[in-house]
Formats: sequence, structure tokens, C-alpha cells
Amino acid sequence: MSLNGDLEALQNVVGAALASLEANRARIDDLNVYPVPDGDTGTNLTMTVRAVDEAVDSTSAASRQSLARDVARGALMGARGNSGVIFSQIVRGAADVLGDIDGPVIDAASMARALRGASDAAYRAVRRPVEGTMLSVIRELAEEAEAQASAQPLLAELLVRLVERGEAAVARTPDQLQVLRDAGVVDAGGAGLLELVRGVAASINGQPLPEARPIEERLSVEAIHQELSQYKYCTVFLIEGKGLDRETLEDELEQLGDSLLVVGDENAIKVHVHTDDPGAALSIGTRSGTIDRIEIANMHEQTQQREERLLSAVPDAPPARTGIVAVVAGDGNRALFESLAASVGPIEIVEGGQTMNPSTADLLRAAQSIGADEVILLPNNSNIILAAEHAAAHADRKVEVVHADSIPAGLAAMVAYDGSRTAAENAEQMRKALETVTTGEVTIASRDVEMNGIPIRKGQWLGLADGAPVAGGASFEEVATVVVDTLLADSRGLLTLLTGEDEAPLEALLERIRTSHPDVEVEVQEGGQPHYHLLLSAE
Repeated sequence: MSLNGDLEALQNVVGAALASLEANRARIDDLNVYPVPDGDTGTNLTMTVRAVDEAVDSTSAASRQSLARDVARGALMGARGNSGVIFSQIVRGAADVLGDIDGPVIDAASMARALRGASDAAYRAVRRPVEGTMLSVIRELAEEAEAQASAQPLLAELLVRLVERGEAAVARTPDQLQVLRDAGVVDAGGAGLLELVRGVAASINGQPLPEARPIEERLSVEAIHQELSQYKYCTVFLIEGKGLDRETLEDELEQLGDSLLVVGDENAIKVHVHTDDPGAALSIGTRSGTIDRIEIANMHEQTQQREERLLSAVPDAPPARTGIVAVVAGDGNRALFESLAASVGPIEIVEGGQTMNPSTADLLRAAQSIGADEVILLPNNSNIILAAEHAAAHADRKVEVVHADSIPAGLAAMVAYDGSRTAAENAEQMRKALETVTTGEVTIASRDVEMNGIPIRKGQWLGLADGAPVAGGASFEEVATVVVDTLLADSRGLLTLLTGEDEAPLEALLERIRTSHPDVEVEVQEGGQPHYHLLLSAE
């Protein structure tokens, strides 16, 4: 086959793959719960394949090898999101093999080698490969092609077999990955890869594309309500330069978050990472070369938009029995409350805290707007409890106020929340949960004061346990240690630390805790609350 023939065939195949994916994009977006439920896998794969399509249309390649390089580069440059970056490596692995084929046509044996190259490249791209994802599906496609190749089937026949094996592989993904099994869905990336193969098979067999599969009519509550990701921003960018060191970049970027992918060669590298600090990731990139094609997406917003989109498809669904209204300060704390409510019932967050107390009207408005028959109101600050009681008295539905007087206490109460129960039943369980937790704060004194016999000067650290001052002084570590020891004086198994908007160094404190309380599990979360450098809870 001439190069022109190669190019025409490739244009047909890529066009069919793109059309198949476009037709199923919304369904694949809705399936997306792993690695984070941001509902964009179908969109990211579509945009990546569209970049491949554009590279094929615009190529000026003079040989099969250079055509393969143009296709692989187009996929790398246009890769979007986790799924798109992995798919770019699938394309690269296949292109490396197909570009070196000397024969006039691509047969079953060369397709098997190409799929094995694609599978190996995809697995190499992921530092910690996870089965039950598109990695599993491309591996099974390679295995099927290799098993069939010895019989020398026509390429058209092989592709039909690959679609069948792909369907089985996608159906198996919930058996391989717990989060899919819990949500009752198959892997979105694997489903997208299957649609690409389905489009290629239709093109090679001269058949019309099959009709798009319907969006699942009854996605489970577990599939719709998903916890927010640990990190907030999906960050993707390209680094171009000379002598780029992929392994060094991986080592540096791994410190910033998870879902890390660093793929490419010494001249061009695509980075994908989930992080709370996109700027730090971009700074690492600029130290290595020139960065371009920067995409930063707020995954928390995407997750909430996905949930709203899926819930809107079932407008006749009855409201939850009980919803939560919580007063929260700090983006990290907000995410924690929302993640605890995500799979069990609706939640409305009212911004507020120590120096920004919401009004009765603010709380009443939130309680009456939530999609639930009854409401639990968590003030999460002693100064807000009275306003919460007034709001409950004037609401148009049953409202129970659970007297959580701090954000850590509110989080402890949230663990007992179940939207299918009545407000009274929830309040009873949440109040019991509050009895098992003790809370603390570390802040800076705003004036000279003597509290509980402890003299504290303005600008010094102040430590409180269950609202009572227990320590003051110039050393954060010393004051925080007294708070920790006070909270852990009774037998406690878990200590949670919520860092504030102005973070204090924790390394020395954490080392003291490990030494003094070796049996206590310690969790550190970014709370982001103002004024309080550290909030603590022990339970």
C-alpha cells in the first residue's frame, strides 16, 4: 500500500473511532467514578482522539515511520486528563510498531504486535498500575489478538473478536476494582477504549457505526453520590525542551499529589497530576523547559456538577428524608463536610466561623432551600448556636440543631448522619457521636489576657481544649503539644489535625505525638480555616 493509501485508511479509521466515541461521550462521562468522580473521562478521551484526527489531517509525512511519529505526537500534544494521557501512550506504543511494518498491509500478526506495544507502553506510563481500568482492557485486547494471530484471521475478523473480548473485559472491571463494585458501574476509561475499538471494527468491516449505547437509566445512588477527591485540581501541561529527564520530573511531582503521569521523551513531556498546588507543579515544569497547553480543572466543582447533572435526570426522585446545613470556614473543611455527606444525603454549606457569624436569616434560608423533608443544623461554633435555634424555630419544616461547637466536633457528628433517617433519629445518633469526641484549637492571642490562671500576651500562641485555655507561649510546638496531651489524657484511638489558612509547621509536633502516643492513629487534613492555625479532635 502506498503512503497515500496508508493515510487515507488511517483517516477513515480515526474518523470512525472519533465518531463512535463522540456518540457515547455523555454515557462515559456519567460512568466516571475513578480515579476521581469528575465526570469528564468521555470528554477527555474525545478531545484527545480529536487531536489525533487533526494530526492525521494535517500531516506532511513522507514515510510510514514519519506518519506514525506525527500520530503519536498529535496524541501526546492533545492529551486531556488522566484517560487522555494514558490513551496517548496506547497510541504511541501501537504507532511505534505499525510505523516499522514493511509489508503493504497490516495483518492480524502485526495488529497483535501493535496492541502488545500499546499495552506495554500504557503500563509503563503509570507508576502504580491499577487493574480494573483501561490498562486491563488494553492488556486483554493484546492477549486476544496474540491468541488469534496464529490462525491468521483476516483483520476484519480479528477486530470483531477484539470487540467481543473488549466487552467482556469492560464488564469484568467491577470485579477488579472495589470503587467500581461499590458504585455499581464499569470503568469509564475502559468503556471509552472499547468504543474506539468498536468504531475501528466498523470502519474496517465497511459497516455503519452501531447506535450509541443508552446512558444507564438507573445509576445507583452510590454511583451518583461520590466522595470528593483528596486533591482539588487536575493539572495537565506540556514541557518542551532538550534533554528532559522524565524520572527526575516524576520524583519531584510525586511530592505534590497523586494520579501522576509523566510521559513523552527528552524533547516533549506531558504531565498530569492531581494536586492542591498547580503553581508548584508548573514551577517544576518551567525549571525543566518551556511549558505550554496548560489545563487546570477544579475536580471538586466537576464532581458536584456531575452529581447535579445525574440527579437532574431523575426529577421525580423523592427528596431525602433529612438534609444537613453546616456552618463551615475554609475550603478544605468544606470539602470534608461535603465528602461525608456525598453518599448519604444533601448538604448546604453556610460560610461562617469565629469572626464571621452567619445570621438567623442566612441559616433559615439554607434550611428551607435544601432538598429534604427535614433538616439537621450544625452551627460548628458556640457563637452560632443561638442563631441556629432561632432559625429552627421559624423554619417551614422540622429542624433539629445538633450543638457542635467547633468544626472538628461537626465532622465527628457527620459520621453518624444518614439522610434516609428522620431528623430526630439523626440528631440522637449525632449527639451520641459528639459525646465520644474532644476538641482543641491552637491560635494566636489578639490581646493580653489571663485565662484559667494562664497569662497570655498578645501575639503569643494560645491553646484550648474543649473551649478552655490549657497553654500559652511563644512556641507553637510546645503549646500544641499541651493541647494534644490534654485531648489524649483519656483513652483515644484517633487524633485528627485540621491545618489552617495560615499553616504552622507540624513536623516536630507530629514526631512528638509518635513518640508520646505511639498507639494513636493521626490524620492530617488541610482545613483552610482562618484565625485557627490548627484545629484538633480526638475520638
